[in-house]
Amino acid sequence: MISIYSLSALVAAYLFGSIPTAVWIGQAFYGIDVREYGSGNAGATNTFRVLGKKAGIAVMVLDILKGWTATNLAYLIGLSVTGPQHSVQFANYQLALGIIAVMGHLFPVFAGFRGGKGIATLFGMILAVHIEAAMVCVVVFLIVLLVSKYVSLSSISAGFSFPLSVIFLFHSPIRPIVVYGMCICVLILVTHQKNIERLLKGKEAKVNFFRKKQLD
Repeated sequence: MISIYSLSALVAAYLFGSIPTAVWIGQAFYGIDVREYGSGNAGATNTFRVLGKKAGIAVMVLDILKGWTATNLAYLIGLSVTGPQHSVQFANYQLALGIIAVMGHLFPVFAGFRGGKGIATLFGMILAVHIEAAMVCVVVFLIVLLVSKYVSLSSISAGFSFPLSVIFLFHSPIRPIVVYGMCICVLILVTHQKNIERLLKGKEAKVNFFRKKQLD
């Protein structure tokens, strides 16, 4: 049975995820809704593309913090609800909070349910759950980005590296982390469907984070 504390944490996780950092920063400091430009997504990549490096970095850091904070809400009630921190029950609850935060980013209540693709928030969740695997994801992302110049391909590759590293590099004994890692792969494929289609057709745009912002 879900306690009032557990339910409150789940609601809080969704609200954390729903904070539309790209939209609010764009509107507050630039008078621009980033969803009306570029890819139309309210995420860090489109913010880099539309508003430039400073805004993009701010959005990326805050979106990662959203996922990390929401996932770590489990620690506030972990002793009374789930028992030992490293138990399967605790891992299940922690991961559920992180996934709900990602759903909040995808469908933010504070921005008309039009959010981003959730990669930065998803990374924040992974960072809270398994920091070693999260670092592998960073390395994979950077290598693929340097080689291909495709953020979408880099994000997909990094997402797939999480369950693989958990299974083959770190041999995690907590099965829910492996299962959720596989679910992450499915989620990334769904949210990047259009990107995958453009990649296959050779029409996906390469990025240069250091060029001047483009609003046209």
